[in-house]
Amino acid sequence: MIIVFAVLLCVVSAVAYAGAAVLQERLANHHILALLGMPAWWLTIAFNGVGALLHVVALRYGPLTLVQPLGVLTLVLAVPVGALGAGRRVSRAERQGIVLTIAGLTGILLLAGSAADGISALSTTQLIGLLLATAAVLAALGFRRSGLWDAAAGGVAFGVSSALTQTVAVRLSGFLVFGVAIAVLTTAGLLFTQRSYRGGLGAPLAVSTLANPIAAAAIGVVLLGEDIAGGTIGTVAALACGVTAAVGVVLLTRVPALEPSRPDLAVGRK
Repeated sequence: MIIVFAVLLCVVSAVAYAGAAVLQERLANHHILALLGMPAWWLTIAFNGVGALLHVVALRYGPLTLVQPLGVLTLVLAVPVGALGAGRRVSRAERQGIVLTIAGLTGILLLAGSAADGISALSTTQLIGLLLATAAVLAALGFRRSGLWDAAAGGVAFGVSSALTQTVAVRLSGFLVFGVAIAVLTTAGLLFTQRSYRGGLGAPLAVSTLANPIAAAAIGVVLLGEDIAGGTIGTVAALACGVTAAVGVVLLTRVPALEPSRPDLAVGRK
C-alpha cells in the first residue's frame, strides 16, 4: 500500500509540473519583469512548488529506483495538455511517444523493488564518496562544452540531488549538510541545463530527462541496496523497459508543443 501511495504522489506531482510547463510555454515570450506582474506566472510557481513538495514526500515512501523514473510522466502529460491549449490534435508521433513512455514506465513500476529494510538513506561516508564521484562526473561532462554533454551533466546533478533529498526525507535530520549539497547540485543542474539549450531544446531535454532517473537508479541500486524484482531476468527486463521509455521520451521532446518552452520543464525534475 505504501508503494501505491508513493506512485499516486508521483502522478499528482507530474500533473502539477505539467500544468506549470504548459503555462510557462504560453508566457515564454514575456520579459521577466513583466512576468512578475502576471497572476498566471505566479500560478506556475505554485504548481512547481506543489510538484516539488509531492515529489519529496514520494521519496519518503517509495524507492528511488521507482520514484525518479516516474518524473518522466511530466512530459507525457504536458504534450496532450499543450496540444489542447493550442487547439490542435495530438499527432501520430506524439501518440507513439506517449504509448512507448507509458509502456516503459509501467514495466519499471512492476519490476521496481526496494531495500530489504525499507526505504534506505545515505550514510555520511556514502555522501562524501557520492559527492566526490559526482563532482568528477560533472567536471568531465562539462569540460566537453557540448549541449548534449551539458544536458547529461544537468540530469546527473538533479538525479543525485533527489537521492540526497530522499535521505533527508527518510532521516528527517541532517538538513544543514545535505541541504547545502542539495542546493549546490540543484544550482549546478540549472546552470548545465540552461547552457545545454543554446542549440535548441528537444535533444538536450531528452538527454537530461533520461540522465536524471538513470543517475538516481544507479545510486538506489549501488548505495541504497534497492533491488529489481526477478533477479537477473528482471534486471534485463527493466533495462528493456527503460530503453522503451527512452525512445518515447525522445519522440515527445521533438514535438512542436514543447519547443517554445523554457528550461523549467527540465528543472521540474527533481
